Amino acid sequence: QVQLVESGGGSVQAGGSLRLSCAASGYTYRDHYTYVYMGWFRQAPGKAREGVAGISPGGDTTYYADSVKGRFTISRDSAKKMLWLQMTSLQSEDTAMYYCAAGRRPLSGGNWGVWETYNYWGQGTQVTVSS
Repeated sequence: QVQLVESGGGSVQAGGSLRLSCAASGYTYRDHYTYVYMGWFRQAPGKAREGVAGISPGGDTTYYADSVKGRFTISRDSAKKMLWLQMTSLQSEDTAMYYCAAGRRPLSGGNWGVWETYNYWGQGTQVTVSS
């Protein structure tokens, strides 16, 4: 059974940084390195869920929402089955519940930010940015 567990959320002042982590279990190392595409989503109260970033199995291809480009960095370590989202220059608009997602469908510019592209999702970690 695949499980994704996020951590690293919290409260931070505007302009600050946070690093979110997602620990994956239920995949073999080979699967994680070869087949498992991963991503981060977020949802703020009263707003639609949106894709934040996506990454290929080898980490060589990444995707970002325009709103976070240049501020957020997605990365992974398949040996450790870990996914991270380094967030810098945080703004109040970044306040949301952040979710980790994983699946075997290859990502493209048209589907990386679609929730249903992935097969598994974590429970989320809250990020609150105060101005």
